[in-house]
Amino acid sequence: MKYCKYLSPSGVPRYAWVERQDGVLYAARPMIAPEEDLAVRLAALEDNSPEAFTASPLESLSLLPPVTPSKIICVGRNYSEHASEMGNEVPKEPLLFLKPPSALLGSGQAVRMPALSKRVDYEGELAIVIGKRCRSLGPDEDVRQYIRGYTVVNDVTARDIQKSDGQWTRGKGWDTFCPVGPVVALQGPGEIDPLGGAPVTVTTRLNGAVKQNGSTADLIFPIDFLLRYITAFTTLQPGDLIPTGTPSGVGPMQPGDTVEVEIGGLGVLRNPVESE
Repeated sequence: MKYCKYLSPSGVPRYAWVERQDGVLYAARPMIAPEEDLAVRLAALEDNSPEAFTASPLESLSLLPPVTPSKIICVGRNYSEHASEMGNEVPKEPLLFLKPPSALLGSGQAVRMPALSKRVDYEGELAIVIGKRCRSLGPDEDVRQYIRGYTVVNDVTARDIQKSDGQWTRGKGWDTFCPVGPVVALQGPGEIDPLGGAPVTVTTRLNGAVKQNGSTADLIFPIDFLLRYITAFTTLQPGDLIPTGTPSGVGPMQPGDTVEVEIGGLGVLRNPVESE
C-alpha cells in the first residue's frame, strides 16, 4: 500500500491511499493522517466544511512532502563510485549528516537555488521512513518492524558551500533542499523490499536525460546496518527520514531545469529549479 499527502482545493492538507489505475498513480481513497502529523489531524477535526473526496491522478494534485520527520538523517558516500567521483575514499563507517525539516519540499514544487551558491547539485536517493520508535537496536534484532516504508529523496546540495564550509549544514540544509515523494510505500506484499534482498534502481534525469542509474545492491552500508548504527546514538521516531546515499552521476542544476528521481514502485519525484 502507498499513500500521499496533498493540498485540497480549500487549502487544507490531506492524506490519501494511492493506487495504480491504467498505469497511473491515483489518490484513490481518503486516509487518516499518521500519528506524528498532529497538525493535519487537528485541522481535520477543526474543518467545519469537509470536502467530498474525488479520486485524482497524483500529477493533478498539489503534492506535499508525505513525511513529517522530527529529523532527517542522511548518509554520505554510501556508493563507492560516488565517493570516487567526488575524489574521496570510501568511508570506514557511515558518514552521517542532518538536514532540517524546513528543507522538505513536495513533488512538483520548485527547488530554489540560493544566490550565495554558484553550483547546486541533484542527488537521487532511496529513503527509509521510520514507523516505530527505536533506540539501540541489537545485532540480531529484526529492524523491519521499525520501518514504515520507503520513499524517494533528492538530496540537493550547494556543492561549493559544502566544500568551503568543511561541515555540511549550510550546503545541505537550505530551504527546498530535500524534495521527497511523491508517495510512501508501506512494507508488504506487492511493494518494494530492498531490505529483503530485492534491490531497487535509483534513476535521476535532468531535463529528460539520464544522469544517475544505480542499484541499492551497491550500498556500502545496507539498510539494516544503517539503522543499528544510527540508533546506537539517537532515538528514531515515527516519520523520521533516512536517505540512504546517492549513486554516481551527480551534477549541477540551473534555473529552468527539471529534475526527476525515479524508483520503481515509488513513482517519480519531479521538481523544477528556479532562482531564489
